Amino acid sequence: MGRPNDLVQGTLGLLILKTISLEPKHGWAIAKRIEQISNDVLQVQQGSLYPALQRLEQQGWIRSKWGETETGRQARFYSLTAAGKAQLEREREMWTRLSAAIDLVVES
Repeated sequence: MGRPNDLVQGTLGLLILKTISLEPKHGWAIAKRIEQISNDVLQVQQGSLYPALQRLEQQGWIRSKWGETETGRQARFYSLTAAGKAQLEREREMWTRLSAAIDLVVES
């Protein structure tokens, strides 16, 4: 089965919030984690990832600070804010409702 070319519109923010909910991660690690957890079905391109990170930070849902990666490189590490945790829960509920509704239509 091929990979979907694009993430479902509006889901990248949810995927990022969920990915950094356990621990801060830098951009490359966020993209790799999403790819890994989805069994290589989802791929996040840098051209989509960094604008999404910037948008989430502007909305106050994530914060970033410079740190050192496991390879000694400097990178921005992104973490969830309290407002981001609340947003993650809202988006998770909306996703659950949406995916259940799509299942109903597809399986009918």
